[in-house]
Amino acid sequence: MVKKKTSEVLSSLLEANHKQIQLKLKDELSSFHHKIIVLDDDPTGVQTVHGVSVYTDWTEESIKQGFREKNQVFFLLTNSRSFSAEQTAVVHRDIARRIHAISLQEGKPYVLISRGDSTLRGHYPLETETLKTSIEEISDTTFDGEIIIPFFKEGGRLTIQNIHYVQYGDELVPAGETEFAKDRTFGFVSSHLGEWIEEKTKGAYTKEDTIYITLEDLRSQNLKAIQAQLLAAKNFRKIVVNAAAYSDVEIFVTALLQVMKAGKSYIFRSAASLTKVLGGISDKPLLSRDELLTDKSSSGGLIVVGSHVQKTTDQLYALLDSGLVTGVELDVHLVHDDEKFQQEVQRVRTTCEELIRAGKSVVYYTRRERLDLGENQGENELQLAVKISNAVTSIVYNLQVQPKYIVAKGGITSSSVGTIGLSVKRATVAGQIKPGIPVWKIGQESKFPDSSYIIFPGNVGTINTLKEVIEVLEGEIK
Repeated sequence: MVKKKTSEVLSSLLEANHKQIQLKLKDELSSFHHKIIVLDDDPTGVQTVHGVSVYTDWTEESIKQGFREKNQVFFLLTNSRSFSAEQTAVVHRDIARRIHAISLQEGKPYVLISRGDSTLRGHYPLETETLKTSIEEISDTTFDGEIIIPFFKEGGRLTIQNIHYVQYGDELVPAGETEFAKDRTFGFVSSHLGEWIEEKTKGAYTKEDTIYITLEDLRSQNLKAIQAQLLAAKNFRKIVVNAAAYSDVEIFVTALLQVMKAGKSYIFRSAASLTKVLGGISDKPLLSRDELLTDKSSSGGLIVVGSHVQKTTDQLYALLDSGLVTGVELDVHLVHDDEKFQQEVQRVRTTCEELIRAGKSVVYYTRRERLDLGENQGENELQLAVKISNAVTSIVYNLQVQPKYIVAKGGITSSSVGTIGLSVKRATVAGQIKPGIPVWKIGQESKFPDSSYIIFPGNVGTINTLKEVIEVLEGEIK
């Protein structure tokens, strides 16, 4: 594994004058009136913003409501990371056509951000290619380029010299050498983003033809050079943006807005940080317990853990060792026997209810050993995974007592719990409880109206971050 000390890599990268950058950006944003629509492939993409709406469907009604909001930004939760490629294409075609039609009706231009995982997993290039093709088929729009910016500072995802890194403690590891690159569905080899594009597009776009926005130009605020590169893009050429600090993104967006005002069109594939900058969303302090728990109920809280990445497992065990909560394991290996599995799900739900009523917080989690059916069993494993996910979600859906808070760990888990278990149609992002860990205030239509729902990504934080979140919620720390 190729590792670099974070301090060594960043020490030579001097940030430009941040205040000066922000003044330039503010000036450009003041005359940028496009509606910014973020298609989020799981609920974790709101991990840098606050005060914006998340719609959990993409009906005409929801999209129209998003366009008519005062806020410039809104999110549509597609949850496509849990979809097949075929489903993903159908959904993105429908969304693109609806957005474009409503944009014409409302007389409001728009920008599309396809928010993907900061460790490069997801349906890429399918999602952005589908959006491009669907809109170009029904309009005069031509997309000149696709801007790729997986930078996510809060999660330690940095792009330096075109290589995307994941931070582990004080070390940076190339993304292609992490456990995330070994994902069964969305695995990859390349850490160099030009090579990653070539790998994912099967050579349709090459690393040599990719445009690279360098840290040198960003740090020297060479806006003219960056604009020239953006203006050179045509035929959906790929544009990789290096970034190791928010100021890098702010300089880039300043140049980008000037070029877009000159008529250039782009689709974005990004992690969470770009939306904050492009939307002009301010910083906000981490949420306190008083802000999170408006109802000081005597009930216990509920934590749901479905993600199986090693970081999640380590965080789960650290939480269990703390004694803050009671653990209840769901034995998903019983999934092969319908009757036994149903009994197991019911046991977990009733145990959780008893503990919550008694004022004790509880974490229920799937058995940590993965189900492995062997070679060439991908389709069967997917079917079992859906069955397990439905069972995990059903525990919240059928819960007969309201917890004082709900935390879901893992992108797909948090999406299913939010949209199905809690029946959320629209939520407002309240902010973050820890860096990169967002909180929804859920709507009146949901199972537990106005509750705080904490969405904890599977790949964010240190070994103790889940424990620290629960300490805040339990009042152990302020």
